Amino acid sequence: MEIKKINKQVYRKKVNLVIGGFVALLAISSLAFSTLLIVLFGNTDVVPEQSTGNFHWNLIGVVLALATSLSLLNQFKTRPYMEEVLYVWKLKQLHNKIFRKLKSIKAASAGHDVKALMILKFYYTTQSQVFELDNNTLTMSSVNKELEAIEQIEAAQSLDLDIASFEEAWIDTY
Repeated sequence: MEIKKINKQVYRKKVNLVIGGFVALLAISSLAFSTLLIVLFGNTDVVPEQSTGNFHWNLIGVVLALATSLSLLNQFKTRPYMEEVLYVWKLKQLHNKIFRKLKSIKAASAGHDVKALMILKFYYTTQSQVFELDNNTLTMSSVNKELEAIEQIEAAQSLDLDIASFEEAWIDTY
């Protein structure tokens, strides 16, 4: 996977706009679908101090709104505007996949397995990038320590761990 340079301000602006747009679309479409369902099928007789019995129509309206919003987001994710947001989203998915196997990958790297070392270098390098983009500076020092340890092993063994040649399929071998 290619590591891209992302402008932090552009990324933050785009991700905030995407999140805000998604939340606004979800809220407005939830109200619209729920209202429409209640008007068409619901109980419109309101008895003071009693439930209207339209909870299920409201719930169905929210589910329809969520499905609609996710469908639209899925269609827009391939647009050039979403490139930075999608790149970071894919990195976070990859980090999750690596994290689930991190114990066995670290064990293999202790045995100087080159692919395991490459996975770890990719993991910590891209994790540092994502943390920087998301303003997550609290755990940055531990990530940098891990990355330095990998680079020390790389130097001590005269390895060239080129993370540009990292392949996601390697993770499945651990």
